[in-house]
Amino acid sequence: MTISSSLNAGVAGLNANATRLATISDNLANSSTFGYRRAQADFESLMLGNGPGGAKFSAGGVRASTMRLLDETGPLVSTGNALDIAISERGMLPVRPQAGDGNDPSEMAMQLTRTGSFRTDEQGYLSTPTGLVLLGWPVNLDGVVPEYPRDSDIGLVPVRIDSNQRVGDATTRVNLGVNLPAGNTAAGRSGDALPLSIEYFDNLGAPRTLDFAFTPTIPATGASNTWTLRITDPLQNDAVIGEFTIEFDGTRGTGGSIATVTALSAGSYDTATGTLTVDLLGGPLDINIGAPGTSGALTQLSDGFAPVGITKNGSPVGTLTGLEIDAEGFIKATYDTGFTRRLYQIPLVDVPNVNGLRPVGNQTYQVSPQSGVFTLWDAGTGPVGTLVGFSREGSTTDVASELTSLIETQRAYSSNAKVIQTVDEMLQETTNIKR
Repeated sequence: MTISSSLNAGVAGLNANATRLATISDNLANSSTFGYRRAQADFESLMLGNGPGGAKFSAGGVRASTMRLLDETGPLVSTGNALDIAISERGMLPVRPQAGDGNDPSEMAMQLTRTGSFRTDEQGYLSTPTGLVLLGWPVNLDGVVPEYPRDSDIGLVPVRIDSNQRVGDATTRVNLGVNLPAGNTAAGRSGDALPLSIEYFDNLGAPRTLDFAFTPTIPATGASNTWTLRITDPLQNDAVIGEFTIEFDGTRGTGGSIATVTALSAGSYDTATGTLTVDLLGGPLDINIGAPGTSGALTQLSDGFAPVGITKNGSPVGTLTGLEIDAEGFIKATYDTGFTRRLYQIPLVDVPNVNGLRPVGNQTYQVSPQSGVFTLWDAGTGPVGTLVGFSREGSTTDVASELTSLIETQRAYSSNAKVIQTVDEMLQETTNIKR
């Protein structure tokens, strides 16, 4: 009977609009929730088998289906915490709901989120107030990230920071910006060596010194423009770790620049880079003096001995003072000596169908058969965006649009209720006829 199908359609309309109302209420309730993705209800008509010619029509009603729109992105909101992390475009952060090393089978699988406010907990793990721990790849001491599989979470570990850590940065390169007095190589001069001490930092962050001695070669007539550089290391009982003969160009145009460098008893010289290499107890040290024919670090001009352009890398032992994350996903530690070091790299996770991810609460999701397998990307490469520190991603809820949908849903619900009321009155009329 078609009148009963009208009643069924009205009831289906009430159920469908109730479902839509639930999505709207959830969206409005989370309009200020960071990382929230709005839900959407779509209506689909239900068709019953009607006879040919349209002699009779039976209402099929409507069915509501819901989905969460994970492919939408919310606005970025600036914050004051360096490890409030958001993503500029596509991609998700890998997290885990509890701290651990990943070897315990009882630990829950990797989860994904779009944003998070991370701070160190009592064990040093970077986690959110809800207990989500950030995952990343550890960076080697040389700043290189080992190669890990991109289709597996193997290698991802909870990011852990020791707030009391102290590190030293060993000196590996010195720029020898020194001018030698050209007149000291002229006939009749004393030929005395010009001493110079340069401080460097060893592998344990302790300050050490190297002793340099520039001895001019005195000819019988004219000027030789030649010096002997001897480098000794007090830490090795004043052993000679570098000895070189350096001849300077005296021609017009390139006068004062290095012409040739000859290694003598110790050390080596790379003509292409203009670098002397000597061996310290902790490893090799590169000393830049400039390549031949270029205005490099070491010159011979005028009559002044001027060691004014000496620079070096490295630093003494420093204490951790701050953390931040860059656009490429590297978590960097800053120390009170000014030294910075990469500790972890945070990859971004991407799946073929973002809307197919399974929600698990706290704005986190897990990979499902509908989403497809995941891939780990370096931030800013492939399809994923970059990481943004000092930021949270806002909710994708548009309050004005949701309020408009709320009014529409209310009217649609009232209309379906009116249909049921009308059907009830018509059935009552049918009952009265029998009486």
